[in-house]
Amino acid sequence: MNQLVELFRSIPATCISDALDGLNNLHPSIKPLQEEYVLSGRAFTVKMPVGDNLVVLKAIRTAKPGDILVIDAKGDEYRAIAGDFVVGMAKTLGLGGIVVDGVIRDLKGIKALGFPVFCKGTTVAASGKAGVGELNVPISCGGVSVNPGDIIVGDEDGVVVIPKEREDEILKKSQEKLLKDKQRESSISGNKEATIQYLDSITSK
Repeated sequence: MNQLVELFRSIPATCISDALDGLNNLHPSIKPLQEEYVLSGRAFTVKMPVGDNLVVLKAIRTAKPGDILVIDAKGDEYRAIAGDFVVGMAKTLGLGGIVVDGVIRDLKGIKALGFPVFCKGTTVAASGKAGVGELNVPISCGGVSVNPGDIIVGDEDGVVVIPKEREDEILKKSQEKLLKDKQRESSISGNKEATIQYLDSITSK
């Protein structure tokens, strides 16, 4: 995993979202299965038809360790893109996580794996395996365009996409925003007078 990806891992998704003017956030229905999950990695994109997950298996076999599978499942909430067996294989091969605008199944088993999965929820229905789909092509996931190699960051607040061509710029802006937030909190939190002054400065504009 390269240094840039690791640096983004240490920054809250909210700060990165602010650096991107809120334009690259996946739909808020896409959440981590467990609150403590954090992911940061390069997008390995998957375009799949509703209810056919063979291409997801191909992606797990093809992606590199650390890659984040970002799956365009068309927002379908009836058929799962994977269960604990498939997600377990992704973990075994060292992938960095799965993000999908769809659902999974075998919730208890997947949680036991401790592998970051961000999705819209769970279902009981499995997918078929007809074999249609595409790998590492531009996709839309959660209402956001995602290209292969974009940096994906997710935490308890949601998922953001950092376009590859802007990653250095967004890293700098995100770090600046994080520092500013920490400085503001340390100077105001618990200080009544400072809190009043801050609120007055904002509301008087």
